[in-house]
Amino acid sequence: MNNSIIFVRVATSADAKYADEIVTETQSSALLRGSGIAKRTPASVVEKMNAGKAVIAVTAAGEWVGFSYFESWQKNTFISNSGLIVAPKFRNAGVAKSIKNRIFSLSRRLYPEAKIFSITSGAAIMKMNSQLGFEPVTFAQITQDTAFWEGCKSCVNYAILESKNKSNCLCTAMLFSPEHIDQIIASAENTLQLKQNLNLKSI
Repeated sequence: MNNSIIFVRVATSADAKYADEIVTETQSSALLRGSGIAKRTPASVVEKMNAGKAVIAVTAAGEWVGFSYFESWQKNTFISNSGLIVAPKFRNAGVAKSIKNRIFSLSRRLYPEAKIFSITSGAAIMKMNSQLGFEPVTFAQITQDTAFWEGCKSCVNYAILESKNKSNCLCTAMLFSPEHIDQIIASAENTLQLKQNLNLKSI
């Protein structure tokens, strides 16, 4: 990686010029890892950019660095964070985490009540998800929208998913639930209040 300044921002229609490179690198990366991934077209990437549903990383010189997008399901009750990819020369420099954090915060800002999920077989993405408050769940706990699962048909592991009646696959489903976070905050506040009360009684 060179020393170029990298900007991580919400993608716009002006970023359509990067779509072919994003799709090519996504497919190449999956082949190298030997992992399954739903195939994406340049048109679908551009669609996400035009809709404000994508985050892109580029250098000050305009070189593409990384990408991710989100999609809403079941009347915005579920949001998927997907397609995280970083160009090889910029990997292992914290770019993926920056993109992941940005797409997550964008999803939270636009859909604060939605449950956000990710399905992945990558250990690095699982770790980033965990740091953001995602927890492993069963496939039954994420969206059941047929359109989402249709997107898995182009994955090399789709036969496994079908044989399991979409109950599990090689990917791990991870879910961020706003309600769960609220419970954690409430529990922490109750604990703090209890400690304060105990301190007052001991004075």
